Amino acid sequence: MCLVALAWNVHPRWRLVVAGNRDELHARPTAALARWADAPVLAGRDLCSGGTWMGLGPDGRVAVVTNVRNGLAPPFAGPSRGELPLRFLAGRDPAPAYAAALAGEAGRYAPFNLLVADANACAYVGHHPDVAREHRLARGTYGLSNGAFDAPWPKTTRLRGVLAAWADAGETDPEPLWAALADEQIADDNLLPDTGVGLALERRLSAAFIREQDYGTRASTLVLVGHDGSTRIHERRFGPGGVFEGETMLESAP
Repeated sequence: MCLVALAWNVHPRWRLVVAGNRDELHARPTAALARWADAPVLAGRDLCSGGTWMGLGPDGRVAVVTNVRNGLAPPFAGPSRGELPLRFLAGRDPAPAYAAALAGEAGRYAPFNLLVADANACAYVGHHPDVAREHRLARGTYGLSNGAFDAPWPKTTRLRGVLAAWADAGETDPEPLWAALADEQIADDNLLPDTGVGLALERRLSAAFIREQDYGTRASTLVLVGHDGSTRIHERRFGPGGVFEGETMLESAP
């Protein structure tokens, strides 16, 4: 997952709204959003490492992870970052406690950003690299991509702005969020971050939706958790060249 915006206790109906895109190699084996048979989780599944990038757990638990771009990533032999959201979703630790405990072992993993939320709190923990940080989120709207938490990358700022307006207005039609996730606008060069991958690649990665043959947006996902405990997770999937390949929505009543 390479782009996320979330609204925590802003919308009158939904205590948490998360909108995000997962960008990945199209050749990487992936299972679509589903109810897992071996864990109390609603999520897509990375079939290489067995983890997930974003999902729902019992009692409205939500987790989402992104990697951190710091040059071209070298090979990494440690545990998969995909297990970090899965451990939270299937566990019982409160979100702030989970983030605090993970900060102490973050160095076992390749650099990451992780957001976790339960019925009472939303927390962030990140490893960038060699330095772990964690904190509890106050009420508000936030954005995250492959840099520091709430870094003002153009695509992050645009998605966060759309979500903030949508949540503040108490909107119910999710189409503006889907449209923001599908935005293919390339940022101006003077607004691009410098993450060590070169200007040409920074440009290609600056769109919210990346439409390429080998690498691109594999899934767009919305997660909504109501103040009443109701939940919804909705995934749209894409193949090489951004071709639409299907969608799944799973809901639960309070």
